[in-house]
Amino acid sequence: MSTRSLSKGCFVFKPSPKRRKVSRTTADYFREGNSDLEDSELRFATCQSLQKQVKSETEQIEEELNEQLFDNLVSFLRRSHSAFQEKTTEWTWRMKSREIPTAALVLGVNVTDHDFTFRSLSEVLQNNVTPYIALLEAKDCPGIKNLMQKLLGQLMNCCIDADSSEEEDYEQVSRNRVRCSMTSLINWYESATKRTDSETPGKKRTSSRHWQSPPVVVIFKDMESFTTKVLQDFVVISSQHIGEFPLVLIFGIATSPMIIHSLLPHSVSSLLCIELFQSLSCKDHLSTIIDKVLLTTQFPLKLSEKVLQVLINIFLYHDFSVQNFIKGFQLCIVEHFHSNPLSILCCQLEEAKGRVNSLSHNQCENVRRLPSFRRYVESQVSEKQIALLTADSSLKEAVWKLLEDLNVYHENYFPILRCLHVFTSSLPKYPLGKQIRELHCACLENRVWETEEYESSLQLARMLNKSDLVTMLQKCVEILVSSPGREFDEIVEKLKEFLTQFQKLEEAYQERDESVSPQKELQKKTNLFNLQKTLLELKESRRSKKLTKFEMLRFEVVDYIDSLVRRYLVPADHKTLHEIVYFNTASVLREHLNAAPRIALHTALNNPYSYLKSEALKSDGGSISNKAPDICIAYKLHLECGRLINLVDWLEAFSTVVTAAEGPTADAASSDQVDDVIHARFIRAVSELELLGFIKPSKQKTDHVARLTWGGC
Repeated sequence: MSTRSLSKGCFVFKPSPKRRKVSRTTADYFREGNSDLEDSELRFATCQSLQKQVKSETEQIEEELNEQLFDNLVSFLRRSHSAFQEKTTEWTWRMKSREIPTAALVLGVNVTDHDFTFRSLSEVLQNNVTPYIALLEAKDCPGIKNLMQKLLGQLMNCCIDADSSEEEDYEQVSRNRVRCSMTSLINWYESATKRTDSETPGKKRTSSRHWQSPPVVVIFKDMESFTTKVLQDFVVISSQHIGEFPLVLIFGIATSPMIIHSLLPHSVSSLLCIELFQSLSCKDHLSTIIDKVLLTTQFPLKLSEKVLQVLINIFLYHDFSVQNFIKGFQLCIVEHFHSNPLSILCCQLEEAKGRVNSLSHNQCENVRRLPSFRRYVESQVSEKQIALLTADSSLKEAVWKLLEDLNVYHENYFPILRCLHVFTSSLPKYPLGKQIRELHCACLENRVWETEEYESSLQLARMLNKSDLVTMLQKCVEILVSSPGREFDEIVEKLKEFLTQFQKLEEAYQERDESVSPQKELQKKTNLFNLQKTLLELKESRRSKKLTKFEMLRFEVVDYIDSLVRRYLVPADHKTLHEIVYFNTASVLREHLNAAPRIALHTALNNPYSYLKSEALKSDGGSISNKAPDICIAYKLHLECGRLINLVDWLEAFSTVVTAAEGPTADAASSDQVDDVIHARFIRAVSELELLGFIKPSKQKTDHVARLTWGGC
């Protein structure tokens, strides 16, 4: 815009209206890529609700698992604090020996879960013990100066001036600028503990929840990562002031408690009064999560055998992280509701009836396309088949009944699975696995009773002794009584009947033993003839293989358990409409969670169009486009070479490809300049390939490089 005028003036131009940037919600991203947008809002709401339920349940489980550990730590703090508060002989002795109360908290190698544990521990201590807690990490504390900065900064909740001179008096320093020294910390602590409840620093917590003169707790989240010098200096400095304020250290250890003595010499470790605390192992933690989240009817979404195996393999072979396992399960929830149009029916049975009645014609057609529903239709009579394939009302009635049957199947499946696990988890060599997750995967994969492992388990179960068998039956009764299944009353009565028969056998054996008096046994002649006769009778009894009453009853119990397995542990993919509630796309999950850098790098360098989505990068067959990035051109050229690559030949080929679409240059000067630019681009591309690990300099020939992958050395 411009103005032309002979006179001076002020011109006002209204700005062009700007388009408001519409903020996108999570639901918008959820709908992206959905081929079927029908009921996407309801599917997203259902997905979000299920995500919140899973998160709440898993957090509650983790709190329950850590409750005992946190109670033990609070008891340790109470003992240490009472010694300081009451000035007992223990405190006097500790002050003389300058020992610092220290808790060695062994958390295991699942380092990614430690943050959640320390966060929960910090909340427990802040709510019940003390507001003065500092969490230190090795990355923030490369030196003792940085450690004191971080410590004072967290405790005093103010900015720290590390350059303050130590001659300055604490009272003269402003509230937001204090010296990084232990003396400043002690003076601050004495001042803070004298304040009233309303003047409590930090987050102004009420002191009614805290102890009088609460201890200062310093948590080293990753002790193994701290340098020895930093730990030594801090322990020595703190031990010199342990009599002036209650300090407690908590060391987060991932490997072994012996790391304390490896990092600290005896002269320093002797200044620590160490008590060991062991958290629940990550495997037991995972078993609890699977048992209370996946192997219940509480959540409608279930995982197929392959998907569950992917999550378990990532846990066992990569990180041992329960938090990552839970995130993987949450990813399965999102993928299922995003990709499956019929996931609208993956909800509690009470809500499902209304949703079934409101299914549209397109959704009814989606139901008819399900493989399991096709098998169901084929098993019906011709009139029923026509009604299911043409009338939506008949389809909805059938879908509701099938969803009810699927819910009953799950109500019966999980208790019987636990009963079978009771029998198989104590067998020698564990044919069906020691953990219930292994048995669950075996039952989902195929008919478990047709496997060799199951037959081996039955043979071993038929050799169990009476006490073990009675204990297993009692556990099964407890499981079935506490389960919501509708058909378990008859099963419980049958198991109780077996227990009664075992009790009667025990009583009969006792009466028989009492009837045989020791006098009659002494009157028997023990000559050679009687001994030979007795041995012959034993030999004949073994040949006849006549089963005792106990053996017959044991066979009957095992056969009954076998019948329950064949009746209730049918694989889920044999049930109609299992696609609605089971997420079985293991390839998608593996693509998201299992990193494959080698494949990704090869795809990006060999076919840059797959990532950049530029039409100019499309190439036919194995041709090399001069529009591709330099590193892609160099990479595709190096694939055509052998183990050793001549850099001169490689540069000539690179220059030929790059200048393929350009005409001949006019003058030599410009040509030389172009050659220099191409040479620089080539050097940069080769350096990037070397950084990625595809090539390395060769000692055999100075002007050659050696390939390291895909046919290299």
